[in-house]
Amino acid sequence: MRLRSMFAKNYRSLRSIRMDLADTTLFLGENGAGKSNLYRALQLVQAAVRGRLGYELAAEGGMLSALWSGSRRTSDGPARIRLEVEIVDEERAVTFRYHVEAGLRPPAAAGFALEPQIKAEELSVETGRRAVTMMRRAGPGISVRDVAGRMQDYPDEALTSETAIALLGDAGHFPEVAAFRRIVNNWRFFHGFRTDRASPLRHPCLPVTGPMLDEDGSNLAAVFATLAHIRQDTVELDRILASALGGARLVVSEPGETAEFGLMLPDFPHRVFHPRELSDGQIRFLGLAAALLSYRLPALIALNEPEASLHPDMLVPLADMIAEASKSTQVWIVTHSVQLAEAVRERCGVRPRKVIRENGATWIEGMRLTGAIAGDDDDDE
Repeated sequence: MRLRSMFAKNYRSLRSIRMDLADTTLFLGENGAGKSNLYRALQLVQAAVRGRLGYELAAEGGMLSALWSGSRRTSDGPARIRLEVEIVDEERAVTFRYHVEAGLRPPAAAGFALEPQIKAEELSVETGRRAVTMMRRAGPGISVRDVAGRMQDYPDEALTSETAIALLGDAGHFPEVAAFRRIVNNWRFFHGFRTDRASPLRHPCLPVTGPMLDEDGSNLAAVFATLAHIRQDTVELDRILASALGGARLVVSEPGETAEFGLMLPDFPHRVFHPRELSDGQIRFLGLAAALLSYRLPALIALNEPEASLHPDMLVPLADMIAEASKSTQVWIVTHSVQLAEAVRERCGVRPRKVIRENGATWIEGMRLTGAIAGDDDDDE
């Protein structure tokens, strides 16, 4: 399942931007260029699938904060955020296309004044001949294709803050909607990890098999225990940790009432250092290692400025982990580290996409309006 393209309009600094995506997509830019808005726009698609788009936009400060604040033309139509993705199941030759629009409450309409309201949605599926609409939502009304292939009105109307994709998915009768939700819900977004004393990374966790890392890192010890005691293969993990952490060795005991781990450092070969004793950079790198080298990888891993708090010597091992993960999953990296971008380019053969500001809007240097990047084909050869 590969994310082939995305589109975002009127979201923060994203005036209108469409881009094709590779197996490994690397965004490089200075602070304030809008790199994190690209990351966040994709994350909001997942929020729509989970029925939390309205909540997430409200948490950003509401629609007035999230909407593009630059100049607008009358011909632009209503002020709405629009997000689109195209996902390809290459094995089954199926393409999913989904878009969602959110805007402000009309005057004299029900709802809170600044509450984000879902205005429109559509999910289509293409299996070779043409795209077939499976679900369409306009305002509160929802139409959905039934088993006979006819579009029918769904009996329940959606609340203004609800997404139809989540409402229909929860109903359990629409396999195409459910399949799309499973794909997007499986994505993982990692925007740094807490490293304070109360950080979940620094504490034991419940001894439950951890095939992949939770986004807050709360099952870090279980992910390491799963690799060490279920897969029984930590060769690549051990190699990269030794390279990044000065020869340190990961120690993972068999889980009992809790799952725990520690580090053994070369200067202190007879003592195991517990997570609460590790530096911010060490514990953050361990979190990234679990995200990228876990027992089972999600369909997409998105990393927003993963170099934060890391010593420069850790960036090459981080690129090694990204390259290893990219063999079996799609990876999206947003960074302002030239050193990390160059290391990823060398290992993955991808050219960094330089994020710039153009007339106040976020843009990708060299990108055509179609979303293709000049020179991308050359990098793939």
